[in-house]
Amino acid sequence: MGSECKYEILQSAYIKLVLHALKHKASSVNSILVGRLLNGNLIEISDAIPLSHTQIPLLPTLEIALLQVEEYFKSEGLSVVGYCHANERYDDSELGNVPKKIGDQIFRYFPQAAILLLDNKKLEALQKGNDRSPVVQLYTRDASKSWRQTEPDSSSQLTLKEPSANVVLLDYISTEKWQEIVDFDDHLDDISKDWLNADLFK
Repeated sequence: MGSECKYEILQSAYIKLVLHALKHKASSVNSILVGRLLNGNLIEISDAIPLSHTQIPLLPTLEIALLQVEEYFKSEGLSVVGYCHANERYDDSELGNVPKKIGDQIFRYFPQAAILLLDNKKLEALQKGNDRSPVVQLYTRDASKSWRQTEPDSSSQLTLKEPSANVVLLDYISTEKWQEIVDFDDHLDDISKDWLNADLFK
């Protein structure tokens, strides 16, 4: 189960999911997390694929997105390892039923799946220079098949691979880099837009 696992998120994946949320502050936004299982209990989250901002995706849309993501990344030895969600309201720090159901869907294929929930208060503290920890809460599935937030003081269960990730994130926030991020919704509206965001950090 995920409760015994540790999760390490690469800087590019972390920054991408935060920028996606900042681009659509008045909406629920979500991303698919891609990575691999290392050393038995360490999950490396190596990429985040911004999924939607217009509404929580319907199951068929989600299935299509998951299939496309799996197909694209399997040649790199990567698979879908989790889901990231940002609530519509700034003061809403609860993990709702829809993100849990999407997490359950991913869990069927990857039993160590995680859900990351953007923590707006932590993001605000980061921008004020008061905090350097990841601006997301980690949820894993326990033995009773419920999604539970890991203890706030067990920050070692979710770490940033690059310690300077928040410094780089703040630099991207100051230059409004979020304007360049493309999600799956944008791609469906205009297929010339790259949902992989391959050129985002170039």
